[in-house]
Amino acid sequence: MIIWLASYPKSGNTWLRSIIASLLYSDTGIFSFDLIDKIKQFPDKKYLKDFTGDFDNIHEVKKYWLLAQEKINLDGETKFFKTHNINCKIGNYSFTNKENTLATIYVVRDPRNLISSISNHYSKNYEEAKNFLMSPKIIGGSKDQATKGNNITTLLGSWADHYNFWTRKTENLLLIKYEDLLTNTEIELHKIINFLNNYTSVKINETKIENIIKSTSFENLKKMEKGGLFKEGAINNKINKKVNFFHKGPKNLWQNNLDENIRKELENCFSKEMNELGYL
Repeated sequence: MIIWLASYPKSGNTWLRSIIASLLYSDTGIFSFDLIDKIKQFPDKKYLKDFTGDFDNIHEVKKYWLLAQEKINLDGETKFFKTHNINCKIGNYSFTNKENTLATIYVVRDPRNLISSISNHYSKNYEEAKNFLMSPKIIGGSKDQATKGNNITTLLGSWADHYNFWTRKTENLLLIKYEDLLTNTEIELHKIINFLNNYTSVKINETKIENIIKSTSFENLKKMEKGGLFKEGAINNKINKKVNFFHKGPKNLWQNNLDENIRKELENCFSKEMNELGYL
């Protein structure tokens, strides 16, 4: 069955995948980007191509979310999948269900800090990035410049919708805050290990823990990306140039670069969720 690594875009999902890939697929715990390929993405053309070829139409894609997952789970093995899709139901079609989902790790990030990353990744100014976070939307598909048209259509919802649907409608859930992962990496890593041990065998020792923390640090991942070792990325369609995937990591970056009006709009719109998470 599937263990989801779910998040809103630019919230630390790739970082989480790096940590878990090092934990599960490296004997030493030393990360390399080829390990991350062991954790696939869903929805993806690879898993839906047997059901449809209309990857740009969410109303077509939604029909096959569960059928594709049932096929993935036929061998009965535990698998990890990254997703940005909201855990919702459209009409009679659910994104996933308890028959296909073993557990979920959901990583969330302060929306005030997401602004700069969304702006960088999707070629938007801060006002556009704010609207991106606040309104329901569909990303991916053949015309999506940020993903070079490689990703299948994905339903996001707003930042709050995404957080609420995953955390309120999901059993066997571990919630990880990006900011905690940044400042208390070892503590959060042990939370992840303890959680995963409920569903799969995780072999660890002190040296492996140290290697994971060091090799998957944000600074090291940025360094590896600059060295050309990271395949994923985005195209800034305003300048037709690839932009850095690992953009800016500090947890309170918004205090220095976020317009006061945009900050207030985000805090008003997401006050319930931000208070719940301790962001306000």
